[in-house]
Amino acid sequence: MKKVLVISSSLRARSNSDALADEFARGAADAGNEVERITLKGKDIRFCKGCLACQKTRQCVISDDAQEIVARMHDADVIAFATPVYYYEMSGQMKTLLDRANPLFPSDYRFREIYMLTSAAEEDGHVPERAVAGLGGWIDCFEKARLAGSVFAGGVNDAGEIEGHPSLKVAYDMGKTIG
Repeated sequence: MKKVLVISSSLRARSNSDALADEFARGAADAGNEVERITLKGKDIRFCKGCLACQKTRQCVISDDAQEIVARMHDADVIAFATPVYYYEMSGQMKTLLDRANPLFPSDYRFREIYMLTSAAEEDGHVPERAVAGLGGWIDCFEKARLAGSVFAGGVNDAGEIEGHPSLKVAYDMGKTIG
């Protein structure tokens, strides 16, 4: 059994990327894993100041919701990030969280497997490439971690439009492989 953390970065109600996160989490739970789901909706997550104090203290100087989320990331074996694709990139709130996860760099973090779940109005397969590459840059800083998989739901724009989309099964099946 692994500790799986699913972080959804969409701020929209009935978000398509949230639906991917839900299916991934359901698959991971059905495989017998301990699953925790966090949404960035309603969270106070401020920008990194670049002071690098966290590299010595392993704690951020900013007191907001990011500290608790980063602590959960530290203790997870698997992390899945779900994001809508905006202008061919991950959401700003996801990028801000990744920047604020800097205290993890010098720590003895547990995570090894990272997943990316994306949705966008555009259908072309290349649409999530920059978002996945952006997460890949973050993963490259954690030599014990790797990108274990990604799912893209294209052609979904309106809230809840993902219903019945084949990517939901792909997300569920990907979560179900964790164990």
